[in-house]
Amino acid sequence: MDQKDYPHTQMNQGGEPGQHGQRPVDTFAMHGMNETLPNSTGVLVLGILSIATCFCYGLPGIVMGIIALIMSSSAKKLLDANPDRYSLSSVKNMKAGRVCAIIGLILSALYLVLIVIYFIIIGSFFANPFLLEQMFG
Repeated sequence: MDQKDYPHTQMNQGGEPGQHGQRPVDTFAMHGMNETLPNSTGVLVLGILSIATCFCYGLPGIVMGIIALIMSSSAKKLLDANPDRYSLSSVKNMKAGRVCAIIGLILSALYLVLIVIYFIIIGSFFANPFLLEQMFG
């Protein structure tokens, strides 16, 4: 293996990774230049929007929450593979977006269930004219 197999890395004195416990050294971490975790800002934005749109009959909040959770799981896999490579602020953005997405997804699902129950109750009143006569007499 040569340098092209490990972008942004340089080899320790052992040459090949894995020789005598040697592994590639991340030059970003060495020089204090951490990358931004991919999709961390997108996860945060979608998580916040899932909370903000949870009262729009629940559907936009559910969609955005699911997309944010999928994006955060792929970002979490990248983070677990190389935790020193990414900046702390982007990791915090990803975690906050994931929490917001979960909250937005729960609120949206509850609101959607509430809307369905509301329409079932209203529909039952209009389906049974006897109930309407008793109420509005």
